[in-house]
Amino acid sequence: MEGMVVERAWESDLDAVAALEADAFTNPWTRDMLERELRQSEVARVYVLRLPAQPVAAFCTCWVIYDELHINTIAVDRNRRRQGLATALMRYVLEDAARGGAARATLEVRRSNDAAQRLYERLGFKISAVRHRYYTHPEEDALIFWLDRLEPSAPRPES
Repeated sequence: MEGMVVERAWESDLDAVAALEADAFTNPWTRDMLERELRQSEVARVYVLRLPAQPVAAFCTCWVIYDELHINTIAVDRNRRRQGLATALMRYVLEDAARGGAARATLEVRRSNDAAQRLYERLGFKISAVRHRYYTHPEEDALIFWLDRLEPSAPRPES
């Protein structure tokens, strides 16, 4: 998409990230939680996808712990879904983690979230296990996905 930029979030992005988080999830992280995570954790990262008319159209929060990338959340503005933004954002995050030494990636997703599962499978993730009743509001199982091999040369969105 023309004019798309993916980069690490700035503190000034946190209000928009928290608003997307609240819109996308039933048990969202608050702005304070996001800010505390970024300030007090050496492993936490927040990425944002920017469009010319929307400074934060999507975001991804994650941890990089040793050689593993742990995707915590990814969300796209509901008016921008199904336009390839989640794919572009995930590819960037995976590549950035690989450049930093991460060798594999993991995440959990609600069993009912078919769209997210399709995205992760297209990116090469495979289901490895189930966490029973992991999610609340509503209670639901989580599927644990792993990508066993990160590639630092994945396509990047145009800046």
